[in-house]
Amino acid sequence: MKRILTIVPALIILLSFTACQKDFDEINTDPINIISSPPEKLLAPALVNVLTANMVRNRNFNNELMQVTVTQSEDESAVFRYDFRPTYADYTWNAWYSELTNIRDIYEIASTEEYQNDSYKGISLVCEAWVFSLLTDTYGDVPFTEANKGKIGILEPAFDAQKDIYLSLFDKLEEANALLAGSTAAVVESSDPVYHGNISLWRKFCNSLYLRLLLRVSGKEEVSAGAIAKIKEIAEDNPSKYPVFASNAESAILKWTGDVVTTNPFTSPYVTALREADFTIPSLCNFFILKLSNWNDPRIDVSERYGVGSRNRLGIAPGPSGFAGVESGYEHGAREPKQAYFYSFGVSDFSLQKNPLTGIMITYAEVQFILAEAAAKGWIGGSAADHYYRGIANGINYWVPGFTTDISAPEFTNYISLAGIGWDDTIPLDAAAGDSKMERIQLQKYFSLFLTDFQQWFEYRRTGHPILPKGDGLRNGGNMPARLNYPVYVRSANPSNYSKAVTAMGGDDINTLVWWQKP
Repeated sequence: MKRILTIVPALIILLSFTACQKDFDEINTDPINIISSPPEKLLAPALVNVLTANMVRNRNFNNELMQVTVTQSEDESAVFRYDFRPTYADYTWNAWYSELTNIRDIYEIASTEEYQNDSYKGISLVCEAWVFSLLTDTYGDVPFTEANKGKIGILEPAFDAQKDIYLSLFDKLEEANALLAGSTAAVVESSDPVYHGNISLWRKFCNSLYLRLLLRVSGKEEVSAGAIAKIKEIAEDNPSKYPVFASNAESAILKWTGDVVTTNPFTSPYVTALREADFTIPSLCNFFILKLSNWNDPRIDVSERYGVGSRNRLGIAPGPSGFAGVESGYEHGAREPKQAYFYSFGVSDFSLQKNPLTGIMITYAEVQFILAEAAAKGWIGGSAADHYYRGIANGINYWVPGFTTDISAPEFTNYISLAGIGWDDTIPLDAAAGDSKMERIQLQKYFSLFLTDFQQWFEYRRTGHPILPKGDGLRNGGNMPARLNYPVYVRSANPSNYSKAVTAMGGDDINTLVWWQKP
């Protein structure tokens, strides 16, 4: 009897195990669940999620470093004092790498026999180059070749050198340009919240981004000649092969719900991810707001001239003293009274929180400032002044559609004259302090890059312009951070490759220069 009692449970266990093995895959496969997606299902969510991360960190990191805003706080850790917690690095790293998986999947799926579509392949390559450029410009050497390959078992990817990443990004943009030039495959309009299926505009985005990245590495002697030659080829020698933006209407932006000219079902992350207080707590910085005020700039015009009334296109609320802000970098304990800030509420559609134009990837104005610098340095022919003025006019027109883009129009020439920001061929090309062509270009470019992820910070790190005042309360020796540190968890999740990357770069520190910053 005792033996029977021992055998019966054993038989039950054996039979149960056998039953579990029978038809296991079939039973455990959801017949309704979709296990793969066509490329059109992946594009819009990836773009929205990348832009969400860009806009959130632009507001609370880039704007603080680059003296757009000052979040008044008695906390010892303050970004505007160049003093912030290492965990700032986690958010963008995680968001960008997560979406790169989807972006690469678009290319792979669009390469299959079932979904063969060169248009989506080209779009995927453009997006991949855009997001990886953000990653490497923020952190330096990062996983690239082996990144986003967990599904094939690569869980600890090697870090690639930034130089190698850039050269690969250039190859991707060349491939994207060729694919988009020759493709007749349709893109589902509703899947593309940027260009609604217009492949020719994606091609212009591709080559405009190409110019941005070429300019960023143009100061590195080992690649300088090739980068400058390619800038000339795109801008001057072969523009039909490499078309770029020709107007503000072609800028790469994702217009959020609320814009009357589109039906995008996407709500700005300024509404979904932030509170009204996130806009009203920070003050505007004097460096940013006083220049616009002194120039009598249309972007903060509160008259009826542009059909806005008591509000302006940037959604800026004057403080008690009018358009005045707070000095950045003030010493801990020396808090200044709150001044001008961004609107985030009210009946106006021009609060920054509600503005549909904040999903910026790259604009026509930025391209014009790239060409202005190239012309000023003698890399391309043509007038540096004309590109400079087109950059200013279109930078204003982006936010104020009623403002002219005709640089010969009285409205524009009067603005330039009264603001005192005209082009001057007699001043030096560059200078560490004082006036120069580079300072004028980069100052106006700074305003055109408003809300464009970390581009103001990247450009400052590349050029040292615009020249920012330094407050007495700055930490980090008063030195602008050169990068974000790697996320802390990477040290334990990928220790061997992390150590190799840190050794190659010269340290995992906010003052460690990335490759294109090094002399």
